[in-house]
This record gives sequence, C-alpha cells and structure tokens, in this order.
Amino acid sequence: MVQVTFTPNIQRHVTCPPREVVGKTVREVLDSIFAVNERARGYVLDDQGALRKHMMIFVDSRPIRDRVRLTDLVPESAEVYVMQALSGG
Repeated sequence: MVQVTFTPNIQRHVTCPPREVVGKTVREVLDSIFAVNERARGYVLDDQGALRKHMMIFVDSRPIRDRVRLTDLVPESAEVYVMQALSGG
C-alpha cells in the first residue's frame, strides 16, 4: 500500500486525512484518493487533469517529473506527499 499525506497548509482548505491506497503511478494513486474525496481533486489538479502550478508531489522524497499526465511510477510501499508550493519574499 502507498501512504499518501497532504500537508497541513492544504488541510486548511480541503480536508484530506492521510490514507493508504493502491496505485502504480501518481495518477492511479491520486485517483484512489479522489474517488473518496472529490473536493480535493479540484484543489490539486487543474481542469485538464494536470497538477496545478502551485502544487508539488513527492514520491519517497523525490519530486515528480510528469506534472501533466502524472505517469511517475510509485513503488508499492512508497510515501507520497502532496503539498502546496509556497513562494514569496
């Protein structure tokens, strides 16, 4: 099972408790989450299904490469972190 965690800054806007899901790609993992939490989909993905510009996803501490199709592979016991990319000065 893949452990998926949404960071606290996202939790302020959309309730996304940590979950264990099955999936071989980032897309499959996220689809498993969104199947039970549709509101989170609109916060994380744009209307084309790509990762929003202000979002970041890490699989076992590595940022994903494919932000459009979300085809990065996810090992069976991976930890996936979904976070909001913050910027400013």
